[in-house]
Amino acid sequence: MSSLVFFVWFLTILVDTVGQLAFKAAAAKHKESDGFNYWQMLLRQPWLWAGIFCYIFEFVIWLAFLSLVPLSEGVMLGSINIVVIMIAGRLFFNEKLTRNRLIGVVLITIGVTIVGLGGS
Repeated sequence: MSSLVFFVWFLTILVDTVGQLAFKAAAAKHKESDGFNYWQMLLRQPWLWAGIFCYIFEFVIWLAFLSLVPLSEGVMLGSINIVVIMIAGRLFFNEKLTRNRLIGVVLITIGVTIVGLGGS
């Protein structure tokens, strides 16, 4: 994997993770509200808009990444986001990591490693 491909891949992981964390922070802010009131409060959350911006930026980065690698390889490498987001959820929101989730994380990591090492 060239340094450019690795950099763009790392950037997609970073921006996607920040976007997911921003959405989680926005959604968790007003859990006690519901219905239309919840959506009004949500739209005023800076975290929501940070998440939206991250997703727009990540869309552009993802297109750049896919222009550098075959689609099948890109999708496999992109699945590492699941692992990074799960770990970030644990670190920032104290979410549980069950045994089955940890086994899944290990299997995904092994798969991504195999694809990353065996690619172009």
